[in-house]
Amino acid sequence: MQVHLPPQHCWSSLPSPSVREAASMYSTAVAIFLVILVAALQSSEPPESPFPYHILLDPDGVLELSWNISYVQEIIHFQLQVQGLRAGLLFGMSDRGEMENADLVLLWTDGNRSYFADAWSDQKGQIHLDAQQDYQLLKVQRTLDGLSLLFKRAFVTCDPKDYLIEDDTVHLVYGILEEPFQSLEAINTSGLHTGLQRVQLLKSEFPTPAMPSDVQTMEIRAPNILIPDNETTYWCFVTELPQGFSRHHIIMYEAVVTEGNEALVHHMEVFQCADEFKSFPHYSGPCESKMKPDRLDYCRHVLAAWALGAKAFYYPEEAGVPFGGQGSSRYLRLEVHYHNPQNIQGRRDSSGIRLHYTATLRRFNAGIMELGLVYTPVMAIPPQETAFVLTGYCTDKCTMKALPSSGIRIFASQLHTHLTGRKVITVLARDGQEKKVVNRDNHYSPHFQEIRMLKKIVSVYPGDVLITSCTYNTEDRKLATVGGFGILEEMCVNYVHYYPQTELELCKSAVNDGYLQKYFHQVNSFNNEKVCTCPQASVPEQFTSMPWNSYNRDMLKALYRFAPISMHCNKSSAVRFQGEWNLEPLPVITSTLKEPTLNCPLGQTLSHTNPTIVSINWGRG
Repeated sequence: MQVHLPPQHCWSSLPSPSVREAASMYSTAVAIFLVILVAALQSSEPPESPFPYHILLDPDGVLELSWNISYVQEIIHFQLQVQGLRAGLLFGMSDRGEMENADLVLLWTDGNRSYFADAWSDQKGQIHLDAQQDYQLLKVQRTLDGLSLLFKRAFVTCDPKDYLIEDDTVHLVYGILEEPFQSLEAINTSGLHTGLQRVQLLKSEFPTPAMPSDVQTMEIRAPNILIPDNETTYWCFVTELPQGFSRHHIIMYEAVVTEGNEALVHHMEVFQCADEFKSFPHYSGPCESKMKPDRLDYCRHVLAAWALGAKAFYYPEEAGVPFGGQGSSRYLRLEVHYHNPQNIQGRRDSSGIRLHYTATLRRFNAGIMELGLVYTPVMAIPPQETAFVLTGYCTDKCTMKALPSSGIRIFASQLHTHLTGRKVITVLARDGQEKKVVNRDNHYSPHFQEIRMLKKIVSVYPGDVLITSCTYNTEDRKLATVGGFGILEEMCVNYVHYYPQTELELCKSAVNDGYLQKYFHQVNSFNNEKVCTCPQASVPEQFTSMPWNSYNRDMLKALYRFAPISMHCNKSSAVRFQGEWNLEPLPVITSTLKEPTLNCPLGQTLSHTNPTIVSINWGRG
């Protein structure tokens, strides 16, 4: 663009402005310039701040992803660093980590030129150029050991082929291209070295609180174990606090991962054991091993939880998690999830969690409350289900009985199911109307669990209702999946972190057992006595003998939707609050929250549909 100035004599014929007018004109010009400058920077350049989030995508550490979030612009900037690149790569997102029906971005070469493009894969893994190019390449350059790509994408693109980036767990997929391809359409994901990694991309961002001068640290770490060469291992290790360890507040914790194992350590949790037992056996081994002492099932009080990609977790400045002292068990259980898809052998690990704690107790004790379903077989999922929903309630009767008049403040949440869980949501209802979502994950994975800070604190008052629903997929199972502690059984839990701590530690429900037996009698009248209703038959045995026709499935759904419940409104001592908690009616909800709708314009103009030509020297070095 050229700017044409008028002849100088034209300027001389104009009246001279006053000092005040000149100052005003100067200020206006500066303001306009700043607006233009900010707009230009926002439209094209990555953010100035460094990338705060990092993960290794593959077990070998070839692909490292970093990212930065702009909530104002609703854009993510990605930096992908590749070591020893050969002929290209793909990166993207899909619903559950499949390479089919994935939203992808590709960098590849045909042997002469190199290209960058927004693409998608169909049900057979065939890759197609996206008609709407929403991944924007900002920079690509060679590094000493490979290649670095910088690109960005909006949270919402209104492209039906694009993944909608939300607060949920995101299943990232990747692939390495070992040879040139003459066209994008010549690439099929089935012929590539591919993998997946789970992460939460849109993290809550808060200022880092200052640590007090008396802060101390304690590391709960695996004792130099040999990582099994299985794809998935949950390792349990029991340790204990020093004798006479007094009451302290945990105010922050962070992961300590053994160098070189960053891609194998998937998530970790520290549990405190129940105070009702004076001692717990020391154990270090697989959590699912038959050698694991049964008493470790009573080490379930979450103190800390970390997952891949998470930064340090800070508690609000006014609250801390109490541990140590009278009424608190000295025994802790560390659980480490190792993800070893390449079955690497001979790798040792001492990863764990570093607790930051203080003897100067804060104003409030932070508490952890369990919401959802009781661990009981009366709640079951039939086999061959794609999206079966179970719901647990924390009723108005319980919150009225247990919460202070000033209420509690929920600031973080950890969702939990076992292997068939696919979605989890907790909703707050007041006066019969759903008011807000406490936490939700529509792409939940049981292999990726972390405590997540809520973007906004949720206040819960006496008389409120908390409704937790879990969606399960049992397509690969031949028998019913019942509720329970076993990994092949199921759970539906939301561990909410809140303050001030109350006596209420567990607010959960299950269908009334008497009504479940009425259900078994009803299906027997339809199926000619297929299910044993004799006293000696256990509930799991009854569900196992169930013929799962459409009638029995629909009747079970109806039972869970309308039958009375048994409430567990429990104190930390596992004793229920005083009152009658059986045969409780389901909370009456007259108004539910509507699903958020995307504001997508009709007839949206498509961007260019050609790949971007990139100048890259694919030689080594």
